[in-house]
Amino acid sequence: MKALLQGPGLAHTVVTLAGRVRRARWKAKTAACHPGILAQRSAAPPADPSLWLYRDRTVALLRRYLRLSLQVGRLPSLLGREVIRAHVTGYQAATFEDAVIFVHDVERCLEDLPPFDKTLIALIVLQDYTQLETAQILGCGLRTVARNYPETLDRVSEIFLQRGILLPLPGGH
Repeated sequence: MKALLQGPGLAHTVVTLAGRVRRARWKAKTAACHPGILAQRSAAPPADPSLWLYRDRTVALLRRYLRLSLQVGRLPSLLGREVIRAHVTGYQAATFEDAVIFVHDVERCLEDLPPFDKTLIALIVLQDYTQLETAQILGCGLRTVARNYPETLDRVSEIFLQRGILLPLPGGH
């Protein structure tokens, strides 16, 4: 029997099947953690096509939000009680009050997002997961994440611009 398992194709087949079983268990577990999250995506992308210009600035603001939230002594609301895969830097706000106000303002902006968008921001921006890892965690395709993530950043940029957290670029954009 041992000789049969040592064949070149058999070992690969056993490993492949074991991997599929582990992936199936993992998907079932993550689907239980994020029930119906894909059904809660927003349907329409933001109206302004120039919002893509703000994506890098929006990500920088969201990462600043993470750092300041931790300095204030709390986890960002998007993370809930999850473990964070990020590091804290030594960046300090001008005053503690400024940090609290900034964190509060950003949290109010993020409340307006659909649950799927909040999850994308939490996983990709705040926890530094790749788009592939995010797709695996959510149990959806990479294309779904890759298509929705830029639109999510545009929605956040639009909200930040409306609320004055992000300043418009010079030249009318």
